[in-house]
Amino acid sequence: MSPTRLIALTGLAMLAFAGNSLLCRAALRHTPIDAATFTTVRLVSGAIALWLLVALRRKQAWQAGNWLSALALFVYAAGFSYAYLSLPAATGALLLFGAVQATMIGHGLWRGERFTRTQLLGLVLALGGVAALLLPGASAPPMAGATLMLTAGIAWGIYSLRGRGTGDPTGTTAGNFLRAAPMALCLSALTPGHADWDLAGLGLAIASGALASGLGYALWYAALPGLRATQSATVQLSVPVLAALGAIGLLGEPLTLHLVLTSMAVLGGIALVIRDRSHR
Repeated sequence: MSPTRLIALTGLAMLAFAGNSLLCRAALRHTPIDAATFTTVRLVSGAIALWLLVALRRKQAWQAGNWLSALALFVYAAGFSYAYLSLPAATGALLLFGAVQATMIGHGLWRGERFTRTQLLGLVLALGGVAALLLPGASAPPMAGATLMLTAGIAWGIYSLRGRGTGDPTGTTAGNFLRAAPMALCLSALTPGHADWDLAGLGLAIASGALASGLGYALWYAALPGLRATQSATVQLSVPVLAALGAIGLLGEPLTLHLVLTSMAVLGGIALVIRDRSHR
């Protein structure tokens, strides 16, 4: 793969990942769509887009994936949507990304991986940044929304760990989306009251599912063979930054000093862990 193609694929994938936060926040803030309907439309449209990608290769999406991974995907998508009822896009992306990386780093420790002093310093710095972000105060995010987003991040971390080493990542993701879609339909059916939506809300949810999720994951999996593991982990540090810039420019959300400092602590700490692991 040429360097230009690799950079283009990676950049588009990161924009898609950051776009998920912006699309969800915009839909739930500026349109009548409810969180359950957004989750359902996102997963269903993502499943259709991925199924089409797999069908073009003349494969069967149901042959890949499994129900446990689909459950983790559903928990992530539902927690993500409900969290953005109250969280700003930038704060949500930071909490989500921090929880994903903490889950994967914690899995490494549980499997017997030993950290160096630099890695331990990075881990303490990252956890301290998350704690500082959640401290009660005028700029603290709502605890309910933060808890939901952290849960979504843990679920996505579990989903990512379960997907390691799969021979056909796109096919596996398509199979998991197809299995998670009925779970989302059940969520909508069990949600009290009537579903609220309009064309704008549906459009944002479809864009989140078919483009930012379905196409975004396909682009990312196409780029992964050209990246080392540490490169793929490091480049994802850009997602909360891109989400923050998009939230300021597109959604009119304020950039506070508190968010800047806690973001630097979280992302800098994770970068130390990843960087030291690559040197070893």
